[in-house]
Amino acid sequence: MKRRYDSRIFRKVLVPVIYGCQPSAAVEAAIAIAGKRSLFLAGLVTVEAGDSLSKAAVNGPVVRKQLQEITGMGAAPGRFTLRVSHEPWQELIQVIQEEQPDLLILEWPCDFDALGVTPNEALHQVSCDMAIVRGPISKQLGKILVALRGGPSAELALRLGLNLAQHSGAHLTTLHFTPPVSIGQVDAPFRGLGQVLRNIPEVVHLQLESSDPAQDILHYARDHDLIVLGARAPVPHEPLVFGPTAERLLAESPNTVMIVKTRRAIPPSEHDETAGRQAISVLVDKWFAENTYHADEFSDLERLLKLKHERGVTISLALPALNEEETVGSVIQTIKEALMDRTPLLDEIVLMDSDSTDATRQIASDLGVPVYIHQQTLPRYGARRGKGEALWKSLFVTHGDIVLWIDTDIVNIHPRFVYGLIGPLLVNPKVQFVKGFYRRPIKVGERIIAGGGGRVTELTARPLLNLFYPELSGVIQPLSGEYGGRRSILEQMPFFSGYGVEIGLLIETFTRFGLSAIAQVDLQERVHHNQPIESLSKMSFAIIQAVIHKLENRYGRSILEEVNKTMKLIRYETRRLYLEVEEIAEQERPPMIGVPEYQEKITAASKVEQAP
Repeated sequence: MKRRYDSRIFRKVLVPVIYGCQPSAAVEAAIAIAGKRSLFLAGLVTVEAGDSLSKAAVNGPVVRKQLQEITGMGAAPGRFTLRVSHEPWQELIQVIQEEQPDLLILEWPCDFDALGVTPNEALHQVSCDMAIVRGPISKQLGKILVALRGGPSAELALRLGLNLAQHSGAHLTTLHFTPPVSIGQVDAPFRGLGQVLRNIPEVVHLQLESSDPAQDILHYARDHDLIVLGARAPVPHEPLVFGPTAERLLAESPNTVMIVKTRRAIPPSEHDETAGRQAISVLVDKWFAENTYHADEFSDLERLLKLKHERGVTISLALPALNEEETVGSVIQTIKEALMDRTPLLDEIVLMDSDSTDATRQIASDLGVPVYIHQQTLPRYGARRGKGEALWKSLFVTHGDIVLWIDTDIVNIHPRFVYGLIGPLLVNPKVQFVKGFYRRPIKVGERIIAGGGGRVTELTARPLLNLFYPELSGVIQPLSGEYGGRRSILEQMPFFSGYGVEIGLLIETFTRFGLSAIAQVDLQERVHHNQPIESLSKMSFAIIQAVIHKLENRYGRSILEEVNKTMKLIRYETRRLYLEVEEIAEQERPPMIGVPEYQEKITAASKVEQAP
């Protein structure tokens, strides 16, 4: 079973349990959105003004019993609170301030009557995200309709719709309303949501010009079990935020209705530019929760082997290396014994050496692993320096339908570094490319800092992705050396020859195949030899070049000149400080599928397979 990685959006969902009301719909909605472990209940007992609060001693136990039955945990410490008050609405506001929930769910109309508050008052005064639900949330939700206009609460409406669809298996349709075309203005607030929806192919998206959204939503509601709608954006000098559309849906819709309002206070003048920035988090959170795996999920190697045979695929592991005699033997022995000799998950292991001057190649050869030197492979195209060059040429020397790479400097090598990568590609046919991530301890003097590694990742790679490719901002370690994918996509992509290869392949996969084609897997912890700061500086320089090159392709214009591909390094000597220029130019190799020698190899292999 897949271990869920919580995107941590709804860690605590607050539902009031008020004496005299049955909060079944609100509780059902909370559990459907975030699961029972995220549910927090606020028991409220109202005492009439002028009466002693001690009168609640009669009704208090009734509510406490309700709280215990709902949580199913006896006294359930920390899962609920019981409050007695003359002013239940103000008491609930106090609970919200104390507990800081991510979402409050109120049931229409009972909660509002019991709390003595109107929807507009509630929407104005609550400091967290809020949902008003009318009607039961069926465990057999079949169809959900999310009505979108692009206001500040539209993102929350889409997020809740996606959460509900994910937990229930329901089909999700979004309905985007625009004013009549005669108005002639671009629907700017919807741009960010539109970008998100383009990257979620399983969601059906409809667009409709409408001068009466409430009537059109009611029309579509007939075929759906649940309608989700964002509250209206605030209008200057007008206190109402609930809006006539929401009121009409609550009064007339034949099915369950959920009206939502975001906690973010966004001035109307900023709606247009804020919508796009906020909406992208919906896509990233959804991807993170669905496409993040843990290596332990795939530790049953016999199950993986059976799945491999069912898929009818072959798997290759290529090991890039340069002077790794201290660790390469352990890496090969560990992986080969576990994943070839005992359980034949791997069909081949090859060493792709970058002309090591130590015993790296000899160690690998003695262990029965084919050795290739990247400078001598495909000699017609010359030899470039860099790991990316080795990875590109490894496509030529390997044969598997799935190609994986792991670095050969791993000190704490374990089979999970490989089977963890294999798992997502076998269990999910939609996944085309998978990245590993892990904790990376770093040695500073005599101390080991548990999470100190990954300096270039956090200071260069992830900031660049957040700036220019925010859809990839959920990728934990875009530069990890443990990754792989299906040959059918890898052979179509250009490879940077140097340090830019990892981020380049990640961006290329996203650009060509979409975010859903990418997965990441937790490989727990990786111990390796840390590099000096100058090497990391060179790496950052190359990675920045790689990202800018991808941006050049996106926008069809040149940004970097040749002079920008040299780096001035600061040198220190006794009584002397000077600059030294080093060329660090990230070059790309073309897609392997276009290399004639590769095509000839594929043709020859095909003829062998077809021979009687």
